[in-house]
Amino acid sequence: MHPYLHARENPDKPAVIMAGSGQVITYGELDKSSNQVAQLYRSRGLQIGDTVAICMENHPQFFPITWGAQRSGLIQVAISSRLTADEISYILNDSGAKMLIGSKQMLPVLDKLRSLNPDVPQLAIEVEDERNLEAALQSMPTTPIADERAGVDMLYSSGTTGTPKGIRLPLPEDENIAGHNSLAALGEVLFGLHKDCVYLSPAPLYHAAPLRWNLGVQSLGGTSIIMEKFDPEEALRLIEKYRCDVGQFVPTHFVRMLKLPEEIRAKYDVSSIKSAIHAAAPVPVPIKEAMIKWWGPVLNEYYAGTEGNGFVFCNSEGWLAHKGSVGQPINCQVHICDEHGEEVPVGEEGQIYFEGGAKFEYHNDPEKTEGATHAHGWTSLGDVGKLDEDGFLYLTDRKSFMIISGGVNIYPQEIENLLVSHDKVADAAVIGGPDEDMGEKVIAIVQPMDMADAGEELAQELEAYLRQSLSGVKIPRQTDFRPELPRHATGKLYKRLLRDEYWANKDGQTK
Repeated sequence: MHPYLHARENPDKPAVIMAGSGQVITYGELDKSSNQVAQLYRSRGLQIGDTVAICMENHPQFFPITWGAQRSGLIQVAISSRLTADEISYILNDSGAKMLIGSKQMLPVLDKLRSLNPDVPQLAIEVEDERNLEAALQSMPTTPIADERAGVDMLYSSGTTGTPKGIRLPLPEDENIAGHNSLAALGEVLFGLHKDCVYLSPAPLYHAAPLRWNLGVQSLGGTSIIMEKFDPEEALRLIEKYRCDVGQFVPTHFVRMLKLPEEIRAKYDVSSIKSAIHAAAPVPVPIKEAMIKWWGPVLNEYYAGTEGNGFVFCNSEGWLAHKGSVGQPINCQVHICDEHGEEVPVGEEGQIYFEGGAKFEYHNDPEKTEGATHAHGWTSLGDVGKLDEDGFLYLTDRKSFMIISGGVNIYPQEIENLLVSHDKVADAAVIGGPDEDMGEKVIAIVQPMDMADAGEELAQELEAYLRQSLSGVKIPRQTDFRPELPRHATGKLYKRLLRDEYWANKDGQTK
């Protein structure tokens, strides 16, 4: 299905409701406005296979813009609105974007990008200059373009070096914009999505899961409730108000809701929830046990990547019988291999590979694509795990010590490279340490050029230095100093030793 079909059958049905403002976009409005966006793309020279970038907060125009790209045969790159101008500029260059669409909130960054990427034209919502998107759309027809064709997204996931890499998927073989949506079909079978579902979306839309699942909901004809920003009590209020039956969360959301006072938690009726989808990181066993006790056996977990090369699923019943597991493979076969690529026995740890999933490539990085591919053609997200005798998968490590803080992936190398470029730093390591609220926090372990400089003053100086180039989510929340870091004579940093020290002490401090 496609939203335009729902617009024909039920034009006044809400497709999107913004939680904060209450603004409603009906299916009829979504169809007309996405047609105008598609017409605008063609009027500005964007043709099938071209790339358009969108960088904005959770804004009501996010979906008309996205569906406009989807029905124009474009490749849409959704960029985090929390990135700096330099970080966004890199993605624009790497993806070959021919247009950038932003919002008034992003104006300071957009202005910097005009000089960094002068060849990438901009349009923006509610800005008072020639970039005004509303003015550009006003003269566009609300009818479909003549050459409609299904498009696709290309989302960026940082590699082990910290440099973002675009995950390139081919345009759908079926050019029909109402062609089969495999994710929506999977959602119907596993997560209870349906034509009348009310779906709570509390996360940023520029992330793969919120973006793709919301599009799946709208392709089925459901209603998306979009939170501009997550708040635990507000999420409960929205579930009660709209009788949400499906929602997607990350472990931090569960933690924050569970930490609400008991009288607040008991204040709201959440019995309408039939499926609480969660991913991004495994939920700690006690947290998931508490959520199932509170909401009932409605938690549905999956393990997958933006790459789309495999999908592992676990409902509450399966998880209660295999606590800590992320589930069993659905559309693929899982192989656990040692460092030589040989499969290991059941129960032993190794790198996780998927067989039978979708093919993908890392844009402009054939070496990374090759590194993720097994000799048998299986592909990996770089994670380490194990299988039990029932075929349930357990994650025991994260790709290259990636930090997952509040569901956001943070790669240490980018931060380390900046730290060691500071004239007072001899060496640096960045790891994820335990954090009760966010799951993990960014910790910098610094070897100063002179240990006499170690202390709060230097920590603040380094923070200010990093903020010049990095978005706030990547800034270390804790900086510790050591006279030497554990490196092999070959130069290899024994980051595992550092990480184990911090995780051995749950307050995030070493002994």
